[in-house]
Amino acid sequence: MCNHTQRAPVQGMLVHAGPIPSGDNRRCLDQAASGRMGVVSHDRTARAGLDGYGHRLGQKHLPMSANTLRDLNYQLKQICRRNKDGSFTTQRDRERLLTQIADQLHQLGYRHMRVQSLKPKHVEALVEYWQGGGLSAGAMKNRLAAIRWWAQKVNRQNVVARSNDHYGIPNRQFVTNTSKAKTVGPQDLGKVRDARVRMSLELQQAFGLRREEAIKFMPHYADRGDHIVLKDSWTKGGKARVIPVRTDEQRAVLDWAHRLAGKGSLIPSAKNYRQQLRVYEAETSRAGLSKMHGLRHAYAQNRYEELTGWRPPAAGGPTVRALTPEQRLIDQKARLTISLELGHERPQIVAVYL
Repeated sequence: MCNHTQRAPVQGMLVHAGPIPSGDNRRCLDQAASGRMGVVSHDRTARAGLDGYGHRLGQKHLPMSANTLRDLNYQLKQICRRNKDGSFTTQRDRERLLTQIADQLHQLGYRHMRVQSLKPKHVEALVEYWQGGGLSAGAMKNRLAAIRWWAQKVNRQNVVARSNDHYGIPNRQFVTNTSKAKTVGPQDLGKVRDARVRMSLELQQAFGLRREEAIKFMPHYADRGDHIVLKDSWTKGGKARVIPVRTDEQRAVLDWAHRLAGKGSLIPSAKNYRQQLRVYEAETSRAGLSKMHGLRHAYAQNRYEELTGWRPPAAGGPTVRALTPEQRLIDQKARLTISLELGHERPQIVAVYL
């Protein structure tokens, strides 16, 4: 029995009424605060917002949490969960980037931060850290975009410079005239065990769909005979669009999708999108298939040749400068058509594909 502590009941729990002891006396107090004396364990009380003695964490008479950086991580996650901007993939990538940024701020010595604590010095320190680590211009711009989103959500937009030039980040090169087109043939598809994943890949190839669009595809809704309609809830940016059905191969893919999905989608009834996305990623990885966005590149290049009569520059065709004035008009019209079919607002983006 310990004689070194005074015990006073506080809301049915035991607390130490005198000064904090040390040595053997401290061990006695620890025992008194343990589950043997009827006090809930520290882990359980911490989850309930209590310390080991039943007090609420964060009260003025108690020290703040030892790991206040986790407050920043937690608050950023909460902002992400409350603001569902963009597609699921965009939301997931943004939350991942903001988690990395919070961890990096901790590594750089910025402690006790909260979401409202963001200042220009933090952004500049992060950019210097990224540059020192050899991060590419594109990767740094993606991270700055995530920070700008964070700043906008907490009404601190002026913390981040509007131009990336302010931080000395060079422009990334989008157009290389190197083809990124990919195709999947019967042999590739045969390595994919899941029939719905195989169908999603075939839809990506036949219609230039994004991965999310091909996974959420509902043939009963989309198939309108001579064209397909993509729901706004499937697409990037929430913009519904129409893609023509032009070939027998496209019709055959749609017919098979009908037989496979019936009146549902290519997501099984027992799964949600996130779960089916993980199945897609696992199946394509196991089959040795990567960068399936290249299927959209192949669609754009094939469509360009169909509309113009010549191959695009990325596939060995003439550059725009080499075209005659009449050919340039055909080129511009084809690029606009492809831009709409791919779901891009600006025809200039099609240059990445062509």
